[in-house]
Amino acid sequence: MALTLNIVGAGHLGRTLGRLFAAGGVFAVQDVLTRSKASANDAVAFIGAGRAVDSATTMRHADVVMLAVSDDQIEAACEALDGVDGVVVFHCSGAKSSAALQSAAARGALTASVHPVRSFADPENVARDFAGTWCGIEGDARALALLEPAFAAIGARLVAIDPAAKTVYHAASVFASNYLVTVLDAALRAYQAAGIPESVARELARPLASETLENVFRLGARAALSGPIARGDFATVARQQAALDGWQDEAGQLYRALADATTSLAKRDKP
Repeated sequence: MALTLNIVGAGHLGRTLGRLFAAGGVFAVQDVLTRSKASANDAVAFIGAGRAVDSATTMRHADVVMLAVSDDQIEAACEALDGVDGVVVFHCSGAKSSAALQSAAARGALTASVHPVRSFADPENVARDFAGTWCGIEGDARALALLEPAFAAIGARLVAIDPAAKTVYHAASVFASNYLVTVLDAALRAYQAAGIPESVARELARPLASETLENVFRLGARAALSGPIARGDFATVARQQAALDGWQDEAGQLYRALADATTSLAKRDKP
């Protein structure tokens, strides 16, 4: 018999993992709790298993409880759990460590955090292509002894992280995803300021961005760095800074901050 799993919070991430666990026979999905009974029913339909419930008090005892709620709801959701002595309780946040589950640990639960490093905007596609997804893990060794093979069974690649550095770890993902979008948006708007239509601007930026990313992941950041700062052409940097300051204050501030960081990167020894 597969171990039973209760899911609290079945948005994009929770329902995706629920489907993978159920389809793979890793856990028997039991009760699903979300913000409303309607959304819980929708999640159960997506998962293909489980029973929608409308409160933590109606959840049956389970071997494992997954909290896939938003970061600011983890502690409250954890405190609402009943009968957690000996139960593995884990959350999926990248921003908080397993210490957020202290209220359950104090009542005998084995606590951990497992954070899949990818976007869950399209649960259907993620569920289909989850194999190979990296997951940052930390927590009680006894909890991880159960969770590591469970996630490995659905194709996850696991990496242990320092819980004391969890916020810095999550910031790394923000740099690699969210802030990358912000930098590319600045590039596209600057192209447009030079009279280039947006559709053409995207095509101009595409090969630069794609080739740069490929070089970073193939060679490392320092070796992939090119452009005026890498060449020591600070006169060009100064002219660009002045032009951007005159065009748009926000773009000028972003360029200045990135120029300072890039100058530091250029001074590092190449591997």
